[in-house]
Amino acid sequence: MPVDQHDPFEDRLSAALHQAGGTFDTNRSALAAAGQAHGRRLRLRRLAVAGSTASLVLVGVGAAVLLPSDGSVRETASVATNGTAKPGFFSADDVIRTLEKLLPEGKTYSQEGRGTHSDLPPSAQLVFDDGKGAAAVSVGLERIELSAETGDNGFDPASAVMPCPKAEAGARSAFDSCETEKLADGSVVTVFQGYEYPDRREETKAWGAELVTPEGQRVSVSEWNAPAEKGQPVSRPEPPLSTAQLKTLAAATQWRTIIDALPEQSRRPTPTTSQASAAPRPRAASGKVVERVLATSLPAGLKVVSRGHQETEYAYLVVDDGKGRTFVEVNVQPNMLDVAHQLYADAEALPDGTLVATQQQPDEKGREGVVTWTVDTMRKDGKRVVISAYNSADLQSAASRPEPALTIAQLREIALSPTWLEVG
Repeated sequence: MPVDQHDPFEDRLSAALHQAGGTFDTNRSALAAAGQAHGRRLRLRRLAVAGSTASLVLVGVGAAVLLPSDGSVRETASVATNGTAKPGFFSADDVIRTLEKLLPEGKTYSQEGRGTHSDLPPSAQLVFDDGKGAAAVSVGLERIELSAETGDNGFDPASAVMPCPKAEAGARSAFDSCETEKLADGSVVTVFQGYEYPDRREETKAWGAELVTPEGQRVSVSEWNAPAEKGQPVSRPEPPLSTAQLKTLAAATQWRTIIDALPEQSRRPTPTTSQASAAPRPRAASGKVVERVLATSLPAGLKVVSRGHQETEYAYLVVDDGKGRTFVEVNVQPNMLDVAHQLYADAEALPDGTLVATQQQPDEKGREGVVTWTVDTMRKDGKRVVISAYNSADLQSAASRPEPALTIAQLREIALSPTWLEVG
């Protein structure tokens, strides 16, 4: 099929990589691969709507630059080029100092962060030692852009917060505990205690809290019982903060003040009477939530090497079972009934009305030996979950193994997980 030769998203991605260089060891090949995936999905969606017979259509409507979530970079960027700057801003050091002040008594070091005038969301991470062992602690801040269709009155924070995965009978959960709670101010917070690796092959524990406010402010707090998320031995039996302390840290008003200083991507028009009275449309799933659900749905024996997501709907993981790396990507899309007849003409129909299509094909870019395995599902309400696995480490390099690390049956199980029903 004809392919566009230039994708503006890749230009923005290159700029972001330049800003992030030199201070953090990020997986750049996976990051660039995700940028290419964005442009490819946009082109394929246009073909599908035009009546193409292609059975795989992945869509990425978010234009956010990707950053793998296994770390952060110290602030180096100038004011973002798109968006309207708000009065005042918070530097990387401001965000770091805020985290330090909100932590219990102890020592901090190895601080890194980003402020509000970066092209990437504000964040801070550091090593915290309360006398019982060094522990990595991080916070990420972002604002969910509420659409004109959603409107302030129609936004439900529960639809954007990280969902607790549904326990599968006989399956080992990646979490020791996970609870979602609505607070008095209308915010919704999920607090969890889990493991860095879902199969618990290492003793590194990952605990955290994610809070979303009715105004669309999102705060994500994470901690580990080691000085780093990966690559360091555990230094204490458990991370330093209890679930109550995690919830308090995520709910701190200081984070909302910082988020409010972020440049606005667009002004939301006042909904018309007809818009206000219409039934609310399903909103796009948070890319961060999609990434987390994908990671916690993996079968045992897979090590997550790198990961990333767009602002909405799309996430990817690079996994390794010891026999070579596999690039896994997933899209979660609401309201896709308009193209169901094009995508699922020969699909399997499950008793609950879910449509399932599978495909095993050579790489569409013609890379020698590279194959793509895909499971494409659509629920009765139009929610679509598409997951693909490649026998390569990204979308540009050669084959890294004979077949993807996940089988079609495993991809199918992930795509049909009931957890996706709570996403978006």
